[in-house]
Amino acid sequence: MKAMRLATLGEGVPFEMFDKPDAAPGPNEIAIRVKAAGVNPVDVKLRPGSMPIAPSAPHVFGCDAAGEVVAVGASVTRFAEGDAVYGCAGGLVGRDGSYSQRMVGDARLFAKKPANLSFREAAALPLVAITAWEALVDRARVQAGERVLVHGGTGGVGHIGVQLAKAAGAVVYTTVSTPEKAAIARRLGADETINYREQDVVELAGSLPGGGFDVVFDTIGGDNIASSIAALANYGRCATTVSIEATPDLTPLHLKSASLHVIFMLIPMLTSERLDHHGEILTRVANLVDAGRITPLVDDKRFTLEQVDASHEYLMSGKAIGKVVLDID
Repeated sequence: MKAMRLATLGEGVPFEMFDKPDAAPGPNEIAIRVKAAGVNPVDVKLRPGSMPIAPSAPHVFGCDAAGEVVAVGASVTRFAEGDAVYGCAGGLVGRDGSYSQRMVGDARLFAKKPANLSFREAAALPLVAITAWEALVDRARVQAGERVLVHGGTGGVGHIGVQLAKAAGAVVYTTVSTPEKAAIARRLGADETINYREQDVVELAGSLPGGGFDVVFDTIGGDNIASSIAALANYGRCATTVSIEATPDLTPLHLKSASLHVIFMLIPMLTSERLDHHGEILTRVANLVDAGRITPLVDDKRFTLEQVDASHEYLMSGKAIGKVVLDID
């Protein structure tokens, strides 16, 4: 099968196509014929090799995959050949990547594909859906009627965050940069949109009953963590996905008896802990998709397997709305 790999890690090193042998799945693994692969910022950040979680080269990248099961390991009972599945299962140290026509991964990291989605749409979901779920459901525990602010409501993680919060019964606010993105966010379920270029989020939060949001989901990082904390009401919860090298002043958090939750959804793939939970999340997400509560936002621009480099450039250009996906097969 054809696959794309980096022969060496480093700035500016291009991907190369090669013939990857068909490995048999281990006892707890499945092999899938990949139909589509999601492209995520972590894929780009791992390429220079400077991050501590970077794999050794040569390596096939790609975390997200959607495809059909072609072989199952001896201990796998949840899947059978021919099943349509999706998952965030590869691209890291010791894990086969999805930038490939065929991929082997731990069965616990996969779930049945939402019936209402194409493979391309399904491949856009795993990493961002798990991240948003861990932030809003597992950690912040959003409740019906609460005011929730999601930063970046048309971004990869943010657009799922908007929909998960809405599905929980929250009143959802989200930040956007243009009227066009505001319209998309409202279509996804946001009750209020905030153009952060024109309106100060912290000032808006101060005008709300209770003086702020019950939950703030930060998908931006940097200085935005401090702003997110400042926008919390007393006893509020902030979840952030981008806190590396951040140094926010936690005094406002203390004075509000509020909490800060850091989300790093790759831990199960890096440590082999709680692998089942990711499969469980994706099963519940699939149910929400098929019930019409979640819709993936996929950028219109299309890329083939051979165009991995171009897909990375486009993702990091900031032009994409929603998720970038590779059409594999």
